[in-house]
Amino acid sequence: MSSKTDSVADAAETAEVGAGAAGGGHTSSGTGSSRWRRAALGAVIPVVLLIIWAYVTNSGMVAQSKLPTPQSVFSAGTSLFADGTLMTHIGISVQRVLLGFVIGGVLGLVVGSLVGLSRVFSEMFSPLIGALRAVPSLAWVPLLLIWLHYGENSKVTLVAIGAFFPVFTTVASGLRHVDKNLVEAARAFGYTGLRLLRTVQLPAVVPSIFSGLRLALAQAWLFLVAAELLGASMGLGFLLTDSQNNGRTDRLILAIILLAVLGKITDALLGLVERWAERRWT
Repeated sequence: MSSKTDSVADAAETAEVGAGAAGGGHTSSGTGSSRWRRAALGAVIPVVLLIIWAYVTNSGMVAQSKLPTPQSVFSAGTSLFADGTLMTHIGISVQRVLLGFVIGGVLGLVVGSLVGLSRVFSEMFSPLIGALRAVPSLAWVPLLLIWLHYGENSKVTLVAIGAFFPVFTTVASGLRHVDKNLVEAARAFGYTGLRLLRTVQLPAVVPSIFSGLRLALAQAWLFLVAAELLGASMGLGFLLTDSQNNGRTDRLILAIILLAVLGKITDALLGLVERWAERRWT
């Protein structure tokens, strides 16, 4: 009787998760040829922009003091790479983003679950978190300096603040809209508390969770630049401000390109995890 009960509950769980993924998640990529086609189409605009950039700077239409040529940006990158500075900047920034993203994401998942599942927690926390979400990233800088001083703790904390809110919002909203009939059926079969959350409710909102995580990762990169204003001596945010102060527009453009590329790479990696999670729970 117990095994029959568990199989019925698992079947209901699988059906619900499948419906959720079909409605809100990303389907697995198609054939290899379609992937190559999408990659080629995605490269069209960057290549066109690169050609236009090279033309307007090499032809003298735009002063190189304002917009350096692609060759000078590449040369600045190879110079920084040769002396090891570039990889240090990248490594430190990636470390800060990943630490802040993990901390903020976990807290967002926990608090979002509490608010999404409990009316009492929702009424207690939602107004405060909604107000804090509207605070600009730079507004946290003076407070973090007073509390945590200069150092890695203040930087990672600021990135974690940026990552927290998207995860909290999507998880809380998703859990509020889980099929109540599914939850009642699971409870009838003895699923309660953490077991209910882990096996029924969270799998039902996998697409919402990963939507929040991808937004949180983008926010983490945005907050990184503000974080590296907190007395940083290394990192891509520091490279941005240092290049501005020294009039090195080539290095400034290089830092912007690197932030864009790294943001895209980390988002693509998270997308792979998302597809694995959808296959696991569907």
